Formats: sequence, C-alpha cells, structure tokens
Amino acid sequence: MDSNNKSNSQPIRLWAEDDRPREKLIFKGKSVLSDAELIAILLRSGNKDESAVDLAKVILQKASNNLIELSGFNIKDFLKFKGIGEAKALSIIAALELGRRRRGAEVLKKKRIGSSLDVFGIFHGIVEGYQYESFWLLLLNRANRIIKTVQVSDGGVAGTVADPKRIFKVCLEYNACNVILCHNHPSGNTKPSESDIKLTKKIQNAGGFLDINVLDHIIIGGENYFSFADEGLL
Repeated sequence: MDSNNKSNSQPIRLWAEDDRPREKLIFKGKSVLSDAELIAILLRSGNKDESAVDLAKVILQKASNNLIELSGFNIKDFLKFKGIGEAKALSIIAALELGRRRRGAEVLKKKRIGSSLDVFGIFHGIVEGYQYESFWLLLLNRANRIIKTVQVSDGGVAGTVADPKRIFKVCLEYNACNVILCHNHPSGNTKPSESDIKLTKKIQNAGGFLDINVLDHIIIGGENYFSFADEGLL
C-alpha cells in the first residue's frame, strides 16, 4: 500500500510492514526516515483521528517544517496537539536537546580555530532555539586549538550580564591563553548594543593584564552572526 494514500485514521499497525517507521528504521536504516517518521517513533501512537506519522506531520507544520523552530517549543506548546500528553512532549523535547548537545560536543575534537565562521559553526549548534540570551566562552590554547566551551551566564529575552571576574577565573582554571566571547540575540538582530561594546572592551583590557588574549566576540542571531574582530572593533 502506498503510504501517501493512507487514511489519516488508519493505525500504523495496519500499514504494510515496509511503511512502518520502526520497521523501516530496523531494516532500512535511519537515513531513509523522514523527520515526521522519526518523531512518530518518539510518539509511539497518534490519536483516534491521526496516526503517529500524521500527528508528527501536523506538529512539524506548526513549526514551519523546521526542526530548529520545533526545538523552541516548550511543554505547553506540545500539549496543544490532540494526542500529546506530558510524556510524549518530554520525549520530543529531550530528543531535540540531545541533537543540539551532540553538535556542541563535536568541538571537543581539539579543532583549530582560524576564522569567525569557525566560531559561528560551533556556537550556532549550541544556542540555536534559545529563547533567552546566554554568554559563552571558547577557551583556546596558544595554537588556537579548542580546550573547552563554557557557559558563564544566562538571562532573559532582553539581555544577560557577563562578569569579567568569572570569565577570567574560568580561563585561568583551564590554562587558556586565548579566549573568544560569544552570546546570542534571540531577536535575531546581530548588531551589538552599546553595552555589548563596552563590556567587550572591558574584558579585552582586563585580559591584557593577565596575558590572556580576547581574540573575538561573536553575536549570533538566527542564522547570522556579527564578529567584533571582523568589523575592526577588537
């Protein structure tokens, strides 16, 4: 039976075996499954009117068929869908968070940083979907190879405060010779505020006394970023 012609009310257990998401995953591999089918495996079941796959498609449509948008959904958002209880909502949220953390964990391969785009590639996977501002450090050795990423503060939608004392305490703890600052703007606007510029200068000056170089400050907004170094502000 062609999966595209199935009635919305038909349970997955009545589908041809090759069309069932779990069986497809087992016998054909994860790469052949659509986003909706992967979410359906997390859901396990739909509701009286929709199969798990159809319900997953409805959920994705509400997120503009974009997993980054979906990662911004909270429990209340998921509970609005018929057939979604707290357990199913938490399963989806946890799976999306694991995916986000996996991308962040890839920086532990001691990659050498050579440009602002490298930094964006690391932090975009970490802060995408955040509904609040967070401030991060990319700690580097003298050869600009990654030591660790560390979050030093988070805040609300309007802003976050980064304490220079906390920043350099972390740098000294990990023997970082160089550091790159990064924070996100949930609004999507990457233009630095006056407070962003003042804080960056303050941290840069403090680093000079400790022989720790502040190489850049990256502001991420959606799919774009602003680099203080690229714009000649450092």
